Amino acid sequence: MTSAGHSHAPGHRAGPLGRRGAAPAPGEARVQPVRRRDRRGRGPRGPMMPSTMPAYRTRAERFDDLVLDAVERLERRWTRQLDGTEFAVEDVPPSNPAPWEHGGVPLGRYFPADSGLPARIVVYRRPVESRATDAADLADLVRDVVVEQVAHLLGRAPEDVDPGYGDAH
Repeated sequence: MTSAGHSHAPGHRAGPLGRRGAAPAPGEARVQPVRRRDRRGRGPRGPMMPSTMPAYRTRAERFDDLVLDAVERLERRWTRQLDGTEFAVEDVPPSNPAPWEHGGVPLGRYFPADSGLPARIVVYRRPVESRATDAADLADLVRDVVVEQVAHLLGRAPEDVDPGYGDAH
Protein backbone atom coordinates (compact mmCIF):
# COMPACT_ATOMS: atom_id res chain seq x y z
CA MET A 1 0.00 0.00 0.00
CA THR A 2 1.23 3.47 -0.80
CA SER A 3 0.61 6.48 1.36
CA ALA A 4 -2.38 7.40 -0.82
CA GLY A 5 -3.92 4.02 -0.11
CA HIS A 6 -3.43 2.56 -3.60
CA SER A 7 -1.66 -0.75 -4.06
CA HIS A 8 0.70 -1.36 -6.94
CA ALA A 9 1.30 -4.68 -8.63
CA PRO A 10 4.91 -5.86 -8.83
CA GLY A 11 6.62 -4.33 -11.82
CA HIS A 12 4.07 -1.52 -12.07
CA ARG A 13 5.69 1.69 -13.13
CA ALA A 14 4.34 4.82 -11.56
CA GLY A 15 3.58 7.43 -14.17
CA PRO A 16 0.93 8.46 -16.66
CA LEU A 17 -1.69 5.87 -17.47
CA GLY A 18 -4.04 5.58 -20.45
CA ARG A 19 -6.62 7.78 -18.75
CA ARG A 20 -5.29 10.34 -16.34
CA GLY A 21 -5.53 9.19 -12.76
CA ALA A 22 -7.36 5.95 -13.45
CA ALA A 23 -6.25 2.45 -14.23
CA PRO A 24 -7.14 1.18 -17.72
CA ALA A 25 -10.55 -0.41 -18.04
CA PRO A 26 -10.67 -4.20 -18.46
CA GLY A 27 -9.66 -5.09 -22.03
CA GLU A 28 -8.22 -1.61 -22.65
CA ALA A 29 -4.50 -1.43 -23.35
CA ARG A 30 -2.31 0.86 -21.33
CA VAL A 31 -1.24 3.82 -23.46
CA GLN A 32 2.40 4.74 -23.14
CA PRO A 33 3.22 8.38 -23.68
CA VAL A 34 5.29 9.19 -26.75
CA ARG A 35 8.64 10.70 -25.80
CA ARG A 36 9.36 13.63 -28.01
CA ARG A 37 12.24 15.10 -26.01
CA ASP A 38 14.94 13.74 -23.80
CA ARG A 39 14.49 13.89 -20.07
CA ARG A 40 16.11 17.30 -19.73
CA GLY A 41 13.93 18.88 -22.41
CA ARG A 42 16.67 19.69 -24.91
CA GLY A 43 15.28 17.60 -27.73
CA PRO A 44 16.27 14.28 -29.24
CA ARG A 45 19.94 13.53 -29.73
CA GLY A 46 21.22 13.34 -33.23
CA PRO A 47 24.60 12.88 -34.84
CA MET A 48 27.17 15.42 -33.75
CA MET A 49 28.83 15.35 -37.15
CA PRO A 50 27.20 14.70 -40.53
CA SER A 51 28.35 11.49 -42.17
CA THR A 52 29.72 13.47 -45.12
CA MET A 53 32.39 15.13 -42.95
CA PRO A 54 35.84 13.54 -42.51
CA ALA A 55 35.59 13.75 -38.72
CA TYR A 56 32.53 11.50 -38.76
CA ARG A 57 34.67 8.37 -38.58
CA THR A 58 35.81 7.32 -35.15
CA ARG A 59 39.43 7.29 -34.09
CA ALA A 60 39.36 3.48 -34.11
CA GLU A 61 38.00 3.41 -37.68
CA ARG A 62 40.71 5.81 -38.85
CA PHE A 63 43.33 3.61 -37.15
CA ASP A 64 41.94 0.53 -38.93
CA ASP A 65 42.32 2.40 -42.22
CA LEU A 66 45.99 3.14 -41.44
CA VAL A 67 46.63 -0.55 -40.79
CA LEU A 68 44.85 -1.54 -44.01
CA ASP A 69 46.90 1.00 -45.98
CA ALA A 70 50.14 -0.41 -44.55
CA VAL A 71 49.06 -3.99 -45.28
CA GLU A 72 48.01 -3.18 -48.85
CA ARG A 73 51.37 -1.53 -49.47
CA LEU A 74 53.20 -4.66 -48.30
CA GLU A 75 50.88 -7.07 -50.10
CA ARG A 76 51.85 -5.51 -53.44
CA ARG A 77 55.41 -6.66 -52.88
CA TRP A 78 54.88 -9.83 -50.81
CA THR A 79 51.61 -11.19 -52.22
CA ARG A 80 52.53 -14.86 -52.22
CA GLN A 81 54.23 -14.82 -48.79
CA LEU A 82 51.35 -12.98 -47.10
CA ASP A 83 48.60 -15.06 -48.70
CA GLY A 84 46.30 -16.34 -45.95
CA THR A 85 47.81 -14.17 -43.21
CA GLU A 86 45.21 -12.45 -41.06
CA PHE A 87 45.72 -8.88 -39.88
CA ALA A 88 43.80 -7.55 -36.89
CA VAL A 89 43.60 -4.53 -34.60
CA GLU A 90 42.94 -4.83 -30.89
CA ASP A 91 42.68 -1.98 -28.41
CA VAL A 92 45.27 -3.23 -25.94
CA PRO A 93 47.52 -6.28 -25.64
CA PRO A 94 46.63 -9.02 -23.19
CA SER A 95 48.17 -8.61 -19.76
CA ASN A 96 50.34 -11.72 -20.12
CA PRO A 97 53.36 -10.96 -22.33
CA ALA A 98 54.65 -13.44 -24.85
CA PRO A 99 57.85 -15.26 -23.79
CA TRP A 100 59.98 -13.26 -26.24
CA GLU A 101 58.65 -9.86 -25.11
CA HIS A 102 60.84 -8.13 -22.54
CA GLY A 103 59.68 -4.97 -20.79
CA GLY A 104 57.35 -2.35 -22.14
CA VAL A 105 54.01 -2.68 -23.82
CA PRO A 106 54.02 -4.37 -27.25
CA LEU A 107 52.74 -2.34 -30.20
CA GLY A 108 52.02 -5.42 -32.27
CA ARG A 109 52.36 -9.17 -32.27
CA TYR A 110 52.92 -11.94 -34.77
CA PHE A 111 51.25 -15.29 -34.10
CA PRO A 112 52.61 -18.10 -36.32
CA ALA A 113 50.22 -20.47 -38.06
CA ASP A 114 49.26 -23.26 -35.68
CA SER A 115 46.88 -26.24 -35.71
CA GLY A 116 45.14 -25.27 -38.92
CA LEU A 117 44.90 -21.59 -37.91
CA PRO A 118 46.50 -19.07 -40.28
CA ALA A 119 49.35 -16.80 -39.28
CA ARG A 120 48.06 -13.65 -37.63
CA ILE A 121 49.46 -10.18 -37.08
CA VAL A 122 47.81 -7.97 -34.48
CA VAL A 123 48.42 -4.24 -34.03
CA TYR A 124 47.49 -2.76 -30.64
CA ARG A 125 45.75 0.56 -31.17
CA ARG A 126 46.05 2.35 -27.83
CA PRO A 127 49.78 1.77 -27.22
CA VAL A 128 50.54 2.89 -30.79
CA GLU A 129 48.32 5.98 -30.48
CA SER A 130 49.90 6.92 -27.15
CA ARG A 131 53.38 6.99 -28.73
CA ALA A 132 52.42 9.09 -31.76
CA THR A 133 52.78 12.86 -31.58
CA ASP A 134 50.43 13.73 -34.46
CA ALA A 135 48.46 12.17 -37.34
CA ALA A 136 51.50 11.90 -39.63
CA ASP A 137 53.59 10.29 -36.89
CA LEU A 138 50.73 7.87 -36.19
CA ALA A 139 50.60 6.79 -39.85
CA ASP A 140 54.40 6.27 -39.88
CA LEU A 141 54.33 4.36 -36.60
CA VAL A 142 51.49 2.09 -37.75
CA ARG A 143 53.39 1.34 -40.97
CA ASP A 144 56.56 0.56 -39.01
CA VAL A 145 54.74 -1.77 -36.60
CA VAL A 146 53.11 -3.65 -39.48
CA VAL A 147 56.46 -3.89 -41.30
CA GLU A 148 58.19 -5.21 -38.16
CA GLN A 149 55.56 -7.90 -37.64
CA VAL A 150 55.63 -8.92 -41.30
CA ALA A 151 59.44 -9.11 -41.00
CA HIS A 152 58.98 -11.58 -38.11
CA LEU A 153 56.61 -13.59 -40.29
CA LEU A 154 59.01 -13.66 -43.23
CA GLY A 155 62.16 -14.10 -41.15
CA ARG A 156 63.74 -11.00 -42.70
CA ALA A 157 64.98 -7.63 -41.56
CA PRO A 158 62.34 -4.85 -41.62
CA GLU A 159 64.51 -2.91 -44.11
CA ASP A 160 64.28 -5.88 -46.52
CA VAL A 161 60.50 -6.07 -46.18
CA ASP A 162 60.00 -2.33 -46.80
CA PRO A 163 62.95 -0.24 -48.04
CA GLY A 164 61.23 2.88 -46.64
CA TYR A 165 61.12 1.40 -43.10
CA GLY A 166 62.09 3.98 -40.48
CA ASP A 167 62.79 6.76 -43.00
CA ALA A 168 60.21 9.18 -41.61
CA HIS A 169 61.61 9.07 -38.06
